[in-house]
Amino acid sequence: MSKNFDLVVIGAGPGGYVAAIRAAQLGMNVACIDEWTTPDGKPAPGGTCTNVGCIPSKALLQSSEHFEHAKEHFAEHGITTGKLSMNVAQMLARKATVVKQNNEGILYLFKKNKITFFHGRGSFAKAVEGGFEVQVKGPSEETLVGKQVIIATGSKPRALPGVAFDEQQILSNDGALDIAAVPKKLGVIGSGVIGLELGSVWRRLGADVTILEGMSEFLPAADVQIAKEAKKAFDKQGLKIELGAKVSEVKTARTGVTVSYTNAAGEAQTLKVDKLIVSIGRIANTEGLNPEAVGVQLDERGAVVVDEHCKTSVPGIWAVGDVVRGPMLAHKAEEEGVAVAERIAGQHGHVNFNTIPYVIYTSPEISWVGKTEQQLKSEGVKYKAGTFPFLANGRARALGDTTGLVKVIAHADTDEVLGVHIVGPQASELIAEAVMAMEFKASSEDIARICHAHPTLSEATKEAALAVDKRALNF
Repeated sequence: MSKNFDLVVIGAGPGGYVAAIRAAQLGMNVACIDEWTTPDGKPAPGGTCTNVGCIPSKALLQSSEHFEHAKEHFAEHGITTGKLSMNVAQMLARKATVVKQNNEGILYLFKKNKITFFHGRGSFAKAVEGGFEVQVKGPSEETLVGKQVIIATGSKPRALPGVAFDEQQILSNDGALDIAAVPKKLGVIGSGVIGLELGSVWRRLGADVTILEGMSEFLPAADVQIAKEAKKAFDKQGLKIELGAKVSEVKTARTGVTVSYTNAAGEAQTLKVDKLIVSIGRIANTEGLNPEAVGVQLDERGAVVVDEHCKTSVPGIWAVGDVVRGPMLAHKAEEEGVAVAERIAGQHGHVNFNTIPYVIYTSPEISWVGKTEQQLKSEGVKYKAGTFPFLANGRARALGDTTGLVKVIAHADTDEVLGVHIVGPQASELIAEAVMAMEFKASSEDIARICHAHPTLSEATKEAALAVDKRALNF
């Protein structure tokens, strides 16, 4: 016998669980289905982000950064240590604890908001009178009927053609977060967020890391000036990044992995490593969803086709997050999830794609929101830009981390902030001010006139805004 709900959400990642909570707050009877499972068989809601993405990677980044600080920087603070060593097993155990806390937190929120959770894989069965039948298979075996359905099934890593992930030698983000011992040589294909973050983790712990990037530019989505500054910092750290590398073959053997490729000059090269992380992007996770049973349309990449309001080709079925167009970011999924829940309730949910921030949690951190200089040039938009280096920021000096800068770009005529780009300490936190400013259509003068506490890293944002008008005070 089927169980009936106002809304069924398939997937409990950032988009799905947040949509479920917002819908419950708005008075709907909500079910949420998710198949992630802990090693001991318990539910593990939170999707890729919580289980093998954002949360565990930040845990490892924090542990490895502590290790590098102790090794390289404690002495200058007058702190003397003995011989350092990294207990990788303990580091991974801490990561697992952090993940578990987040899993349990989501289950608590479901209970608090009276959301019915089903542990298993959700798939469409058919359209029925008054809604859609969804089958749950796995630890839970149920038939649900939802008046409305939100697809929030996320994404999965893209493999190299003919090179499957074995998570022992050929690693996705999942396996790269669970390496049992520091490899002597680690290869990474792809210098995007995952490649840079996980490459940084294992480099700090002593691995010789080489990143092969097929593009001729480093971080082409970022502002060119910021990307150059970041590349310079990574080079100095010993993170080897080879641009214009075209991989032709990957072979595995008992002794390791051999990658054959041509470099930017077209010369044949060979890279031999103990393990290889493949981070060449992600694809929509619609496997087993059975969308054809209800007529939901997918595009040529397997993503769910939606309009600007996240409506699919079938009235009453919606989709959010990585499984649809747009950036594959947890916070983008959350915003869409809230907006869709509100639209179902008859409200006017809104997502502004122009003010979605991007962050890479390396050291230095990289973040940005809005347009880059190269985008504005290509669009023929008149602009002015101001920059301020952390080298001239008192708080950064006290932290001992003066790498990088803040860049504010404003319209040449109206002074409206069009983009803010940061490379440096705590860039992930600093970008929130820029997002707020752009949401309220602030000018660079507005940011420059706001009092920022001293000494703080945020003063660099104020100074960069002042620099737009060539009146920075401390540089």
